[in-house]
Amino acid sequence: MSADSAHPSPDPAVTDFLIAHQLARPGDTARWTPLAGGVSSDLWRVDLPGRSLCVKRALARLKVAADWQAPVSRNAYEWAWMRFASRYRPDSVPELLAHDPDAGLFAMAYLPPERYPMWKARLLAGEVRPETAAAVGELLGTLHAKSAGDTGLAAEFATDDNFHALRIEPYLLATAAAHPDLSAVLQRLADRTATTHLALVHGDVSPKNILVGPSGPVLLDAECAWYGDPAFDLAFCVNHLLLKSLVVHGLRADLLRSARVLAEDYGRCVDWEPLSDLESRAASLLPALLLARVDGKSPVEYLTDDRHRLFVRTVASALLRAPAHTMTDVLDAWAAALATPIGPIGGRPD
Repeated sequence: MSADSAHPSPDPAVTDFLIAHQLARPGDTARWTPLAGGVSSDLWRVDLPGRSLCVKRALARLKVAADWQAPVSRNAYEWAWMRFASRYRPDSVPELLAHDPDAGLFAMAYLPPERYPMWKARLLAGEVRPETAAAVGELLGTLHAKSAGDTGLAAEFATDDNFHALRIEPYLLATAAAHPDLSAVLQRLADRTATTHLALVHGDVSPKNILVGPSGPVLLDAECAWYGDPAFDLAFCVNHLLLKSLVVHGLRADLLRSARVLAEDYGRCVDWEPLSDLESRAASLLPALLLARVDGKSPVEYLTDDRHRLFVRTVASALLRAPAHTMTDVLDAWAAALATPIGPIGGRPD
């Protein structure tokens, strides 16, 4: 297997992986194109004679400024989560092609962006459709419902150490260290999240990991998969819609509506516990995740205005000190702060 001279292969082990799994032949010419794979993995589009596919490899040290290490074994759990999702909603993940757990590699179908645009790119470009958010909420709730109470999945995804390294420590505990006055409440949220085991959690339900496909949302990047608290996924995704309402000009109402319908359509799927219990956990966790995307180990890149970061700190801190009990209460508090002519940061963020 030879590489296109302008687009060489990243590593002989990766090309060997494709040949070993009969996805390429030794004499094939391959064109390798790095893709935006987030901070935790390398991702390539591989163009071969007659087909294109994606290859993903987990990294031991994540690509962020802070020192953030994570086990590459998460690659195997991502593969397993995608296999789970494909059993119930085949269109919700890319077609899976091959996996090498020892090398931390797997291959899947390439989904062209002209047919599968990234939801984050659409939102930041000003294309905000609440029906997309509703579909995400329904998909997420369906997958949680299918996994709830499944002792086999609970054993297969007993990935507490991975989830601690990828989510609890860099988001909740690192934020607690940055905010000593809030450390007690953030520690309690971390402890509660870590000890709640109810359903199979994706762990990174972010618009950057959701493609808007012709048959509905497609979920990517399940490296954080864990049998734990489904409220985490709900809060994690709504968090991103609220943060984007600070920077997508003129479409705040649509983004807030998207957050509401996502939570509502998700809630209609909840049959494994009282909805009020799940909402209470999600509502108390959401402000912690808002604050984490400013002061944790993985701050969002688009909040470049100091006023926006201060706004997040102010609203999130108030909600952590006086927790809301429903997602509606959190969204109402966020909307009210945005609408205040002279807000808590001395001016309304645009």
